[in-house]
Amino acid sequence: MSTPHDWLTLALTPGVGPVGFLKLIEAFGSAASACRASRSQLEPLIGREAADALKGDAAAESVTAALAWAEQPGCSLMTLLDDDYPPDLAASHGPPPLLFLRGRRELLARPMLAVVGSRHATPQGCRDAEAFAAGLAGAGYTVVSGLAAGVDAAAHRGALAQPASTVAVIGTGIDRVYPAGNKVLAQQIAEAGLIVSEFALGIRPLAGNFPRRNRIIAALTRGCLVVEASVDSGSLITARLAAEAGREVLAIPGSIHNPQARGCHRLLKEGAKLVETVDDVLDEVGRPAVPKAEPRRRAAATEPPQPAEAETPLLAALGFEPVDADTLAVRLGLTAQQVYAMLLEQELAGRVASLPGGRFQRLG
Repeated sequence: MSTPHDWLTLALTPGVGPVGFLKLIEAFGSAASACRASRSQLEPLIGREAADALKGDAAAESVTAALAWAEQPGCSLMTLLDDDYPPDLAASHGPPPLLFLRGRRELLARPMLAVVGSRHATPQGCRDAEAFAAGLAGAGYTVVSGLAAGVDAAAHRGALAQPASTVAVIGTGIDRVYPAGNKVLAQQIAEAGLIVSEFALGIRPLAGNFPRRNRIIAALTRGCLVVEASVDSGSLITARLAAEAGREVLAIPGSIHNPQARGCHRLLKEGAKLVETVDDVLDEVGRPAVPKAEPRRRAAATEPPQPAEAETPLLAALGFEPVDADTLAVRLGLTAQQVYAMLLEQELAGRVASLPGGRFQRLG
């Protein structure tokens, strides 16, 4: 009979991976039997290096560390055998045999939507991500993202205030935060939401980890909303995986001059649903049944934010695309000095953001 130690040993041995893990279980019937198998039996299934690692007990330290970590408040381990392992994730190709969880484990039983996008999002893109996430969480969806900078972080922030909250699936060991600038946000998610990782403690942010993270995000959710993305953005991988899994893919259009909108436009050309409001998203994915203990709270930001005050000549001249001050001066018939003074006033009021290259963009 297998013990938790056997399961963790198999799951955390370098080189075995989710697919190799399932091959071993299918071949030997249990984690205990796989751990006792000979090198000659293991090698055809998982290769020589992984077989040597398993027979050499390479996961011993990782297993000890994982068991000790799971004893901390709010921390737990979830295996593929657990009753509350998400069914949609279990049905995916090569589901993670082991998940590290920190926070509200019960959120994995809720209806979930992914909100993802560029790490280099524009200020407006971040505002849209936060507003849409708040609206979707207010409607009852737990918002799932990858704790990256830019759109991911904004989506997590937007959903945190709602009972449905947010799940962050990360590409490192759960004891690490990447990027480091999201350390405070990660702590907030651990307290009010949930952080999920399939990687052993201490694992660094290696490039190969993030497609695996994206696969989990796609498998957990009913649909994937891409807010802003360049054509080489990792969020397009998440969208592709979601489409392959039969999930809805949705995208917010942007300016043709914004390189961070071109990935969304590619998705739209390929058949993604164009959305402009939270209601557009809900019309596509459906409105979830909300538990009685969590009455539906419609977020104030179910629409992208609108200016609270009458539009000024400067905001009208800005439009909705990044513009440099000289162009604004021509549009307004003013001197550059006058325009800079007006821009500073609007920036301090939170209506305008300065961008690299001396350009400016209105917010909302």
